[in-house]
Amino acid sequence: MTAYTDLDIARIGEGVTHRTLPKPEWTHAAHWAAAFWLLTRPGVDAFRDMPGLIRAYNEATGVPNTDTSGYHETITLASLRAARAHLVARPNTSLSAALAELLAGPFGRSDWPLAYWSRPRLFSPEARRAWLDPDLSPLPF
Repeated sequence: MTAYTDLDIARIGEGVTHRTLPKPEWTHAAHWAAAFWLLTRPGVDAFRDMPGLIRAYNEATGVPNTDTSGYHETITLASLRAARAHLVARPNTSLSAALAELLAGPFGRSDWPLAYWSRPRLFSPEARRAWLDPDLSPLPF
């Protein structure tokens, strides 16, 4: 697992925002890093802004946003909710320490949403396009 510094987190967030992050660096952990960075930026509404940033980044790196690839609304919004809850519970923790803690737990696994959504529901075109509530278990945040 990659350990990120606060500067790494800022570089990832800025790289996604400006579409300059090298595509191989856009990992599961980097998605969380970008979420943490956006959630802590003054004047930024991560829930409003992150979907467009990810779509634009995907297009800039040759990843089509379709019903089967690219941007996924339900996973993005669920991840933002998880990241926000994690950060709120740790108000005096550095972003890097909070991110390391999150990644060491269940959210460090890329399949974490499958604890809440069935595979068919989560990977449906509808879930990619718009928020779908979990069908297995409610989110704890």
